[in-house]
Amino acid sequence: MWIKYKIVPMSHVLAIDQGTSSSRTIIFDTQLRKVESLQEEYPLDYPKSGWVEIDPEALMASVENTLNPLIKKYKNTIQAIGITNQRESTVVWERKSGKPIYPIIVWQDRRTEDLCKKIKAEGNEEPIFKKTGLQVDPYFSATKIAWILDNVPEARKKAEKGDLLFGTIDTFLLWQLAGEHKTDVTNACRTMLYNINNKEWDQDLLELFNIPKSILPQVEESSHEFGQHKETKIKITGIIGDQQAALFGQQCFRMNSMKATFGTGCFLMANTGGEPKYSNQGLLTTIGYGVSNTTAYALEGSIFSCGTIVKWLRDGLGFFKDASETEALINKDWNSNGVLFIPALSGLGVPHWNPTIKGSFYGLTADNSKEDLITAAFKSIAYQLKDILKLLKSEGLVVEGLSIDGGMTVNKTFCQLLSDLLEEQVNVSENPESTAIGAASVAMVGVGLLSSIDDLKKVSSVGATFNPKGSLDQEDYSNWQENLDLLKANY
Repeated sequence: MWIKYKIVPMSHVLAIDQGTSSSRTIIFDTQLRKVESLQEEYPLDYPKSGWVEIDPEALMASVENTLNPLIKKYKNTIQAIGITNQRESTVVWERKSGKPIYPIIVWQDRRTEDLCKKIKAEGNEEPIFKKTGLQVDPYFSATKIAWILDNVPEARKKAEKGDLLFGTIDTFLLWQLAGEHKTDVTNACRTMLYNINNKEWDQDLLELFNIPKSILPQVEESSHEFGQHKETKIKITGIIGDQQAALFGQQCFRMNSMKATFGTGCFLMANTGGEPKYSNQGLLTTIGYGVSNTTAYALEGSIFSCGTIVKWLRDGLGFFKDASETEALINKDWNSNGVLFIPALSGLGVPHWNPTIKGSFYGLTADNSKEDLITAAFKSIAYQLKDILKLLKSEGLVVEGLSIDGGMTVNKTFCQLLSDLLEEQVNVSENPESTAIGAASVAMVGVGLLSSIDDLKKVSSVGATFNPKGSLDQEDYSNWQENLDLLKANY
């Protein structure tokens, strides 16, 4: 007698990881193991000093060129789609045509410095911080939206008539892929328009920035059925901002657990539990994730230039052809022979919040080499992270190691530097791109492949661990801080 068995196809989850300079689409199995991925870069535009833009068509093409081949190949086994994205970057488009009325203004853009200064001078800094957990800075979306409405012909009139829509990149992608105007709490809370205490768009802030509520998307949890892919009808069940995605992907679910992601910028984020914790030292208060009717808050330290520095050393100065070469170019014992680097290529984030300060090398002599400059640049990234970790400790957080991810974590020499300088255990994600894992994870919860966060602990693994081998030269760190303070005094 023959017994017939039902053949169940392998299930997959698709993650769209839309970053500042490239888009990736990744296919994961239900154990969150990468099956296949495609990536495509696109250029950033710098039309004026301090301005950073992206052509929306180029960004969308990079998403479609990586998404479409994989969705065609795996469409019969994909159970859900998750989206993670560069946060704060701002796009406004026509409701009917879906066509943007202006290029995407990137999170690094500093054109609204004067507006931010005006808002501070009018005494609005503290109320905004208490409502949003954010500093008044061009980094966030609100002043970018206001700039577009005030500078693009007919934009404000069209917005007030309900003909325009705003979105961070997740919302723009969702509109293009599924025709839905929605976002999640982790992206909404980075706009400087969302009240993180009552979790809704704040009317006072909308009036302050003169932004009509009609252009804003509907806000949902990170794990939610946001819509369906227009062609395949596959459900999009997860949306989460890139840094929060890395927090989720690194499984920082308990109080005090923290991660640092090294991408275009570097962002250290620590889980502070179910209530917002506010810092008086420049740290941001943000929503870490909203999953299964549970909201976790976080403190965040933002470093604006990280991978940007490596790219500049490669493309701008021509010091090497590939980032992988830097490991061999870093001097022994991290001795930069007196050279210090202030990494303010896009201003400085936490705790300085200085958008006008510029990057610079100090201590140069005719004896210095490109290896000295490269070493100093890498040290500056670690020094900023050390500053943020010190702030978190002063806020009462207990540091029990740091999880790290991102492209720079393949550099083992750099990972050991972090451990030595921070004097903490550093745990490297097995997959350096935890943002994509985070997007897949919230999508799995949203579609029901996982019943809760606890189930995720069964389907992940940690890669290498680095422990301190000895403290580095603290005099060099002190000199770096002193030079930074002197430079700040001139801006």
